[in-house]
Amino acid sequence: MMTRLVTHDLAVRPTRNELAAQDFTSSLRGHVLNHMAATMKSRFEAEIAPRLPEPPADGRAVPAAIRPDTYFRFYSALRIGAQEMVWASVNDAVHRDAPRLAATAAALAARGSGSLTLDPGLEVPRSVSAIDVHHMPGSYSAESGAGDLTAGATYENGLSVFSFGLMGKNLDDIGESSAFWLRHAHPDFAPAAILDLGCSVGHQTLPWKRAYPEAEVTGIDVAAPCLRYAHARAQSQGVDAHFRQANATALPWPDASFDLVYSSMFLHELPLKDIKAVFAEIRRVLKPGGLMLHYELPPNNQLSAYDGFYLDWDCWYNNEPYYKGYRDQDPATLCAEAGFGADGFFQTVVPSLAWYGEAAVAAALAGPAQIGGNTGRLADGGQWFVYGNWA
Repeated sequence: MMTRLVTHDLAVRPTRNELAAQDFTSSLRGHVLNHMAATMKSRFEAEIAPRLPEPPADGRAVPAAIRPDTYFRFYSALRIGAQEMVWASVNDAVHRDAPRLAATAAALAARGSGSLTLDPGLEVPRSVSAIDVHHMPGSYSAESGAGDLTAGATYENGLSVFSFGLMGKNLDDIGESSAFWLRHAHPDFAPAAILDLGCSVGHQTLPWKRAYPEAEVTGIDVAAPCLRYAHARAQSQGVDAHFRQANATALPWPDASFDLVYSSMFLHELPLKDIKAVFAEIRRVLKPGGLMLHYELPPNNQLSAYDGFYLDWDCWYNNEPYYKGYRDQDPATLCAEAGFGADGFFQTVVPSLAWYGEAAVAAALAGPAQIGGNTGRLADGGQWFVYGNWA
């Protein structure tokens, strides 16, 4: 089934009723984000936009026009409800299994490969701790006691339901697609030290170690429960990776420490001042000739008014308050302001490896990269928006 994507040693044991709820929720999300989203766009173009005094210049003009629409309200209510159902469908199983998960994680940690470094003195930013990001209860950093990793388990099991099969069999499609693209686009680039920012439970961290087995791969996050889970998850999958609790706005490494600094769906969760601090820190810790690489949402200045509005829905309704502020920025400008040279900037679109397969993705990489209707969306036939800068 589409929700059985957590298959390693930390897999929880849901009841049949819980599995049925997960399957229903996953199917509902697929229906909302594929079929209902398409109908809503068609309705806007055919019935709402023609009544406007002038075509909307950007996504800011769309909300006022579409919010009174009954279909938009129905879509939004179902999507919010389905998002809350994601966590409700996994919470009982995770908390019921919490003692076993903790014991399993402790046994995995004893294997000795990789490492976990936590900082009890690190202050978790309020952008993480003060809101239930993605409507996930307790967000990513809530702890119920020493050694707690249930937030990590909730996130991974929830993502399995949330993604309705589109994130690959190991929920790592962004990382796998990233590494596949880099190896094919730059076959002579061989990073020895790789840093993944905002790694959560390490889904997109581990593919880098598989792609570059000689490299030292480190993932950082501010959320200790996610990092505990990430370390145990990596141990369970036999991947030698390091996880460290740190804030990407103040990286605890000296200058010129990494060949590749990467993030996936991380920047849009940060206040703009923190985004700029992160870019400056990346520039500082990159070695000469190193690469900064971000898999993110496409910016509003490269989308139609409606598509910009559609992506910004999460800012208003999915507890992601910094989402639109980030997407209103120009990626090249963010890089330049951090001290990167304009001649080293690039952006592209990478098709989902899980959806299209290696041959199709390799063929697409040889052609022109264009932002399409499914770029940055979790939908059938999805594509990832990628940009970066060489140091």
